[in-house]
Amino acid sequence: MSKEFLVEISARHVHVTKEHLETLFGAGYELTPKKDLSQPGQFACEERVTVVGPKKELAGVSILGPCRPDTQVELSATDARSIGVKAPIRESGDVAGSGACKLVGPCGEVELSEGVIVAKRHIHMTPEDADVLGVKDCDVVNVKVTTDGRSLIYGDTVVRVSPKYALAMHVDTDEANAAAIPGSCMATIVE
Repeated sequence: MSKEFLVEISARHVHVTKEHLETLFGAGYELTPKKDLSQPGQFACEERVTVVGPKKELAGVSILGPCRPDTQVELSATDARSIGVKAPIRESGDVAGSGACKLVGPCGEVELSEGVIVAKRHIHMTPEDADVLGVKDCDVVNVKVTTDGRSLIYGDTVVRVSPKYALAMHVDTDEANAAAIPGSCMATIVE
């Protein structure tokens, strides 16, 4: 398998429900797209919130759109520890029993009893990409990144296949720093 794919760094961010968006920013509020992301239909927003934990807070955390069915806060393990939140490593959307925090916006606050996770590293791909790479949805693979002085093989990388995806791997800031990824890099699946 020699097909390379992009590895992107997914910094801390929040996904919100329409209800929570209106609590944080006001009735009838709509997200303001700032920049399209690699996954079709996904975008970074102008809106930012403060994530508050028992020990401290993280100000200026970006919201990603569009709105989702459940509010979810994705932090690195370092972020979670620094604010005193226990955030399990989970796939996106798997928030049952996850960490708690408070979100603060310009018009209100939302107390989350769950929803804070450290996202499992994963590769988004189309069914055609999966065929070329010899993998299927939910496979767990090893991925090699070659960087200057800190090349690394990531284990436990989840394959996520959908015709709605574009080929890209997502790692958080802790994982990117471990391999000295300079913003992004290319990678391959290895045995």
